[in-house]
Amino acid sequence: MRFSKRKFLKSVGAVSAVTGLGVALPFPLSGAPPRQRKGKARLNLSLAAYSFRDYFNTATHAQRRPEGAKIIDMHDFIDYCADHELEGAELTSYYLDQKIDRAGLVALKRHAFLRGIAISGTAVGNEFTLPKGEKRDAQIAHVKKWVDNAAHMGAPHVRVFAGGALGQSLKEAQALCIEALEEVGEYAGKQGIFLGIENHGGIVAEADSLLEIVKATRSDWVGINLDTGNFHTADVYGDITRCTPYAVNVQLKVEVRPRGARQKSQADIKRLVGILRDGGYQGFVALEYEAAPNPWVAVPEWLGQLKEAIG
Repeated sequence: MRFSKRKFLKSVGAVSAVTGLGVALPFPLSGAPPRQRKGKARLNLSLAAYSFRDYFNTATHAQRRPEGAKIIDMHDFIDYCADHELEGAELTSYYLDQKIDRAGLVALKRHAFLRGIAISGTAVGNEFTLPKGEKRDAQIAHVKKWVDNAAHMGAPHVRVFAGGALGQSLKEAQALCIEALEEVGEYAGKQGIFLGIENHGGIVAEADSLLEIVKATRSDWVGINLDTGNFHTADVYGDITRCTPYAVNVQLKVEVRPRGARQKSQADIKRLVGILRDGGYQGFVALEYEAAPNPWVAVPEWLGQLKEAIG
């Protein structure tokens, strides 16, 4: 009889063994290999809707919009990406109507196609480190819902979070995250959707824990959503380099803040692009503008720098 991965995990406690919680396995689990890509690096420029987070007509968070400022919807954002001759648009879920139906998602897909824009992905907020129970189940259901939504609008990738330790040990929190990633990864894979876990604080604030989780997650559809501005470590660029082989999506920030720095500093765009090229990355690089200056002025300037660096 052939056991499925999920039955295997339940029967021998594989996740606990991976994270050192004291359950022995008859043989070691192999870590997930880096993404195997054929050929040289290919970088496709996209833009994350989050860059204009204060200007969307719907949002799941508070916005700080100057009085009289331009207000846009996601169709307008797709137009913006097309007008700036980008290859993709990342449609962050926070700025879509949370009750959007399949017809609305398909309308976005159609609009993007007619403008020559690929929907490079979407992004959700979630916490996979919650203890087992209704709240955790709701988080998993939320991500699955947006996997469905991604499929309807033609997005091949969904950015997900890990979460914090929430009073648990790091190993316990990692185990919960791995289990959730495998469940949602299995669901996403059936629809041809990749999941990218972002280095977004909590238990993945540093590269070591992030890589441990991704390597232990037994799914061909789970990788890293590599945010170049989210490592606040002693060696930011070195940590980005270590994670690049596992990246399924890249969100490029224009600032970095190494450990010990009092404030952010401008990112070395050419160095970041070089790291991705040297790492053989193939896929979308989405500018996710988060700096203080007005995005309507700054984003076109940064897109120009990225186009020059990518070539």
